[in-house]
Amino acid sequence: MEACHSPEQSNVTSYTAMAVTIVTLETFAGMWINAFIVSVICMAWVRKNTLNSNEKILMALGCSRFWFLCISWVYYFLSLIYPNYLHVHPIFQLIESAQSFLNYSNSWVSACLCVFYCIKIANFRNSFFIYLKVKIDRIVPWLLLGSVLFSLVIGIIVYDITDEVLCKNLNFTCQGRIWKASISTEDHFFLHYFIFGFGYAILFTAVILSALLLLFSLWRHKRNMQTNSMKNLSMDAHIKAMKSILSFFITYSINFVFLILTLIYAMKSQNHMVFLFYAFQYAFPGFHSLIVIFSNPKLEKTLLTILSCMKCKFCMK
Repeated sequence: MEACHSPEQSNVTSYTAMAVTIVTLETFAGMWINAFIVSVICMAWVRKNTLNSNEKILMALGCSRFWFLCISWVYYFLSLIYPNYLHVHPIFQLIESAQSFLNYSNSWVSACLCVFYCIKIANFRNSFFIYLKVKIDRIVPWLLLGSVLFSLVIGIIVYDITDEVLCKNLNFTCQGRIWKASISTEDHFFLHYFIFGFGYAILFTAVILSALLLLFSLWRHKRNMQTNSMKNLSMDAHIKAMKSILSFFITYSINFVFLILTLIYAMKSQNHMVFLFYAFQYAFPGFHSLIVIFSNPKLEKTLLTILSCMKCKFCMK
């Protein structure tokens, strides 16, 4: 594995330092939050020797987001501080492939989580919906396996596209393969972006439909409780669930818009605009995981206990 160009010393400007600092803070905050989710579920797994469907999805979500943020930070750091190291074959291709795989994984798993909540919580009399509610616990492992396999296929496609484009663009042969001169760099990256955009459009549709159905079901149930003068405690729980789903609905919608804008502006090389979009996307995994924590009583209780212990130790000092 040889470098195409000799590595140069990093040229850190004030803009670069600011960008790296912001992305680093967002990344490590998100990694800590998702590591917390994984550690709490692992401790529950050790105690019970089993995991329910919700915990399986949260475990997969926390792991995929942790490693996605880790790989993304490495890529962003190298691209700004030491860009020449990305010219070493096949570092850039591997990072792009791993980032795509993990990004798709956490996106698919978060969509699975939203669909799972919809099926588990919502109440509809449709026969197919009732069938899904009964079978959902058996379906979840297959959904997670399908998400991993599909994301792996995407990662392999991204590696192949990136490798083919770079081998032509950098004018060298890779592992004895001579690429066709007719290959267009723009066409390949357009295919790359089209695959990403199409996949995320499917995910976005699934999440939005699930969130809207769940919100409608919760709103209808809340209205029935008000009509029947039921206990305020149950009503408060449903209002809290509606707020959690609504906040997820809004943040996921904003993240999808920023993702599409990132793909559009990346093709036009608008670096400063792309950074603004990346800044939100790096914040989204941690922010959404916080929503998940505060909508889960076990995770919320554990986090508040840890924070109160840290506060007590800080006050004692």
